[in-house]
Amino acid sequence: MIVADALRKTFPGLGRGQSRVVAVDGVSFSAADGEIIGLLGPNGAGKTTTLRMLYTLMTPDQGRIEVDGIDVAKQPTAVRQRLGVLPDARGVYKRLSARENIAYFGRLHGLDDDTIHARITHLAKTLTMEDFLDRRSEGFSQGQRTKTAIARALVHDPRNVILDEPTNGLDVMTTRGLRGFLRNLRDEGRCVIFSSHIMQEVAALCNRIVVIAHGQVRAIGTPDELRELTGLADLEDVFVRLADLEGEPL
Repeated sequence: MIVADALRKTFPGLGRGQSRVVAVDGVSFSAADGEIIGLLGPNGAGKTTTLRMLYTLMTPDQGRIEVDGIDVAKQPTAVRQRLGVLPDARGVYKRLSARENIAYFGRLHGLDDDTIHARITHLAKTLTMEDFLDRRSEGFSQGQRTKTAIARALVHDPRNVILDEPTNGLDVMTTRGLRGFLRNLRDEGRCVIFSSHIMQEVAALCNRIVVIAHGQVRAIGTPDELRELTGLADLEDVFVRLADLEGEPL
C-alpha cells in the first residue's frame, strides 16, 4: 500500500530573482493492495514529479509518504526494496542483452543466481520477451525497451509497482499485452500506480483515477463516479472538465 499525504514540491524559477515554481501543491491519495490507481493529467500537471517523490528520487518540501506503513523520509532504503519502478527515462544498457540487463538489477537487489534465473524465465514468458531475451539491446524497438525495463523493475518481486506512462510510444498490440500484464499484477494483490494523460487508457485499467492539474488533485474516483461528478458521459469530456482544460489552445 502507498499513501501520499499533502505532498508539495517546488523548483527554482528560470531567471534571477524569480519566485519558485510550484510543481506539486498538496497532493494526497492512497493506493491499496490489489488495486490499480491511475494518475491522470495533462503534460506538466505534476504527475512525474509526484511519482518521483513516491519512489524516493525526489524529497518533498512538505508532506508525508508511506509504503507498506514505512515512512519514506525515515527508511528510504527499506522502501526501495518494496518498490518496482518504471521511470520516465527508461533506457537500457545497450551493450547488454535483455537477460543481462534484468540479471544485473537482480544482483543489485541481492538475489542469488537461481532466483534471478527463475524470475527472468517467469517475466520473459509473461511479457512475451523470449524472442529477444538474449539479443543485445542496442537497436531494440520502443516496445522491447519498455518490456526490458519493466522486467528489470520487477525482478526482485516487489509488492508495489510505480509506472510512469508505461504505454507511451507503444504499438496497439504491445499496449494490449501490457494492459493484461498490469491486470495480472493487480490480481496477484500488488499495489499498482501508473500515470497517463489519456483518459481511455486509465479507464480501461484503473480501479480509481486521481485527476491532477496545475500540481493539485482535482478529483478522485472510479470512471463512473467521475462521470457522475461532472454530469458528462464522454470520458474525454470528463477529463477536460476536471483538468480545467476548456478554452486552452489545442
